[in-house]
Amino acid sequence: MFAQTFGATTFGLDGIAIHVEVDITNGLPGMEIVGLPDTAVRESRERVRAAIKNSGFEFPAQRITINLAPADIKKDSSGLDLPIAIGILAASGQVGENCRRCLFVSELSLEGRLRAVSGVLPMAMAAAEQGITQLFVARENAGEALLVDGLTVYAPDKLAEVVWHLQERRALTPQQKRVEAAGLPVLGDDFSEVQGQVVAKRAVEIAAAGGHNLLLSGSPGSGKTMLARRVPGILPAMSDQEALEVTKIYSIAGLLSANTGLVSVRPFRSPHHTISDAGMIGGGRIPKPGEVTLSHHGVLFLDELPEFPRGVLEVLRQPLEDGHVTISRVQASSSYPARFMLIAAMNPCPCGFAGDGLQTCTCTPADIRRYVKKISGPLLDRIDIHVHVPRLEYSEIAATVPAEPSAAIRARVAAVRDLQRERLGQYGLFCNAQMGHKHLKKFCPLTKEAQELLKQAFTKMNLSGRGYDRIIKVSRTIADLAGEQIITGQHVAEAIQFRNNAQKFD
Repeated sequence: MFAQTFGATTFGLDGIAIHVEVDITNGLPGMEIVGLPDTAVRESRERVRAAIKNSGFEFPAQRITINLAPADIKKDSSGLDLPIAIGILAASGQVGENCRRCLFVSELSLEGRLRAVSGVLPMAMAAAEQGITQLFVARENAGEALLVDGLTVYAPDKLAEVVWHLQERRALTPQQKRVEAAGLPVLGDDFSEVQGQVVAKRAVEIAAAGGHNLLLSGSPGSGKTMLARRVPGILPAMSDQEALEVTKIYSIAGLLSANTGLVSVRPFRSPHHTISDAGMIGGGRIPKPGEVTLSHHGVLFLDELPEFPRGVLEVLRQPLEDGHVTISRVQASSSYPARFMLIAAMNPCPCGFAGDGLQTCTCTPADIRRYVKKISGPLLDRIDIHVHVPRLEYSEIAATVPAEPSAAIRARVAAVRDLQRERLGQYGLFCNAQMGHKHLKKFCPLTKEAQELLKQAFTKMNLSGRGYDRIIKVSRTIADLAGEQIITGQHVAEAIQFRNNAQKFD
């Protein structure tokens, strides 16, 4: 007998509905899976056999052929266990034809329990595109499946419950979408806890308002990491589209907690400096998203920047410039979004006290040059704002008056981001940092004084074309924060000052 049902797998960030075709014929008992199954799928033969028997159903003692179509796509999801089991039961007459328009996504335990898998959100989206209206998933995956409109989602605990529902013996209750209270996410770290550092906090606000990349340098304990970890708290709330994109990425990566809804907090990723190239950019035999993609619409924080391997830092060039990363393998090529805000922190020298003023630096000039040269010029050129974070004075540390809270800064940042989205939305952009050269000519009018300052800076600082554009972008953000339509010399001077801090790395 022949039966067909639907499963799903993922490719890149997209879900793909898989036709699971099962044919049972007379012959030597055995099960063969064709259609480019990966190891996890091939091993499903033993899981499915044990799950069917231990759930109280009959496993056919015949020749079973299972085809996973389309056959030219590699299937690497253990979530195909459930559709394979249902297909076998349907082909052997234990389940009716009503399973043909259902999508089944779950791994099976040997006793027949449903287990969660990664990537259910894009799989559910693929089901909706195929016109499938019923989706069966493990209970832990129900939250993300319910994010897709038009689907009836069932979350049984055991294979037997799925079969009884399809046999119309014991109906399952559809899962209900949880109604969450609206409002901004609550974040623990607040700028009111950061004493002093007026210039550094100003730089952080400008970076957040325009989506600019930021480099913080200073002595150990000056507050670089403390400032960076509070940046998500001043970024505006994600739009529904942004939240859906981030949730889809985290679903693919298997980082969503059980029964979670949309990811409402902007990502903040802080990988250790021992990370590999593939961990940063993504990869593997079957490509998976890396840290740059997991930071999409959020912040990627690299603490102790010179300690990262040179190769790991160099792979950041493409995503910083293009907003996406392409990973090519023999079998396929995948493109992942990577529009993130890079914040990096570093000491000025190996011992950390060069230019400190209070503590003596023990490094030789050659040591300092080798240390800062670990960061290439092209990478530094892609960082818009460079700011020195000085050691705090005792009076600043001991101050009892709270600093400005994150909520107040976030209100200004959100207002500026709304302005930028209105200005650039027609081009598919949402912040000043994403503007190209053609956008600068249209949206960044400069006074004569500002043009003269830029001319002098271009010559004295030996700016590249990219560096020139980035000064204008930062100037545009500073003007937006000031509520000015035209960029003046004052705005350009501040942007140049933040860029000029980079000269000590040259």
